[in-house]
Amino acid sequence: MKKGISVALSALLLLGGCAPTFEKQDQVVQENQDNEAKKAIIPSFQISKEYYKTMLPYETSKTRGVVVNDLGSRYDINEIETGLLRVAQNRFSTDEYFFKEGQFLTKKTVDSWLQRKYTSEQLKEKGIQESENAGLNPVQAKGENAPIYLAHVIEHNYLMKKQDNKVQLGGVAIALSMNSVQYETNLSTGTRTVKNISNDVLKEQGARIADEVLNRLRQNKELQNVPIMISLYKQAPKEQVVPGQFFAYTTVEANETSIQNWEGINEEFYLYPSPEAQENHPNDYKVFNELKTDIEKYFPVYTGLTGQALYQNQKLSNMKFEVALSFQGKAETIGFAQHLSSMISKQTPDNWDVELLVSSSYGPEALIVKKSGSKETYMHIYE
Repeated sequence: MKKGISVALSALLLLGGCAPTFEKQDQVVQENQDNEAKKAIIPSFQISKEYYKTMLPYETSKTRGVVVNDLGSRYDINEIETGLLRVAQNRFSTDEYFFKEGQFLTKKTVDSWLQRKYTSEQLKEKGIQESENAGLNPVQAKGENAPIYLAHVIEHNYLMKKQDNKVQLGGVAIALSMNSVQYETNLSTGTRTVKNISNDVLKEQGARIADEVLNRLRQNKELQNVPIMISLYKQAPKEQVVPGQFFAYTTVEANETSIQNWEGINEEFYLYPSPEAQENHPNDYKVFNELKTDIEKYFPVYTGLTGQALYQNQKLSNMKFEVALSFQGKAETIGFAQHLSSMISKQTPDNWDVELLVSSSYGPEALIVKKSGSKETYMHIYE
């Protein structure tokens, strides 16, 4: 337990990139549309302005765990949650809003939305009532293999503080995770084929689904007069080792009932090393390759350096390295991590946000962080 607390606190401090903000802890009253009230606490701790404060006691989403079943890659599972927090800041400032997991969509609701829409004949065959015909994926006629476009729905809530220490819902962010490929199985041969779904089709289908999601959310009286942001996420194919990306979002302000326009999001993840990274970002690839070569020169017994880079508007936003070790001695690990910290400081550009995880067969061994605009590195050795 002591180790876990130490690791968690160290990670929070390091990943924030600056000293945490401590303010007076507030006890507030959270209200809903029915004027029901309950006490809550706004914590005094905030890592940095990049992160939302979270209301306490913490309330988990009613769809908790569903994302694991619906998304095929652990990379997508992580990114759709953290990425939605990033996209939400386009409308809900971390200075004014507090984060809360989604409280309006239930597991039953999300599961029903992820189904196909059925014709009246199909409803009779399946013994389903029209009132339960809530699927947002297209009808599949006999002999057709219509794609399943919508893979998952994520909801985040954002609260804002009013006068008299009262807090109320200030907005909702929804992420629609869209499949980027269609898997087709030949029933006679058992072979499976994979067809890419174009970005134009994903945006068209995402916009169609978003219109219906907005209409359904507005039917809830608690959501009729709050801003609703809906973003579209392109899920990576199952065999990918990097996540997909958000590619568009829209905000429908309070009391509005229709989507007027979409804003594009230019984000993409790259694996290092990979031919795609080398071709599209040769300068960054050169830095990576030189770092990899120098590590091999000084520590020939390590088993590899990999990286996952997030690019926003074609510029590197964050680079997450991982170094795998083949040795286990603690003194050796510390020496290796110290040398890596020095190399990261000297060899990566000042504008790079870098996280480097040193791991072994036993798990994480060390974490090194360098924030954009600084040469200084922070290091934590896992006990």
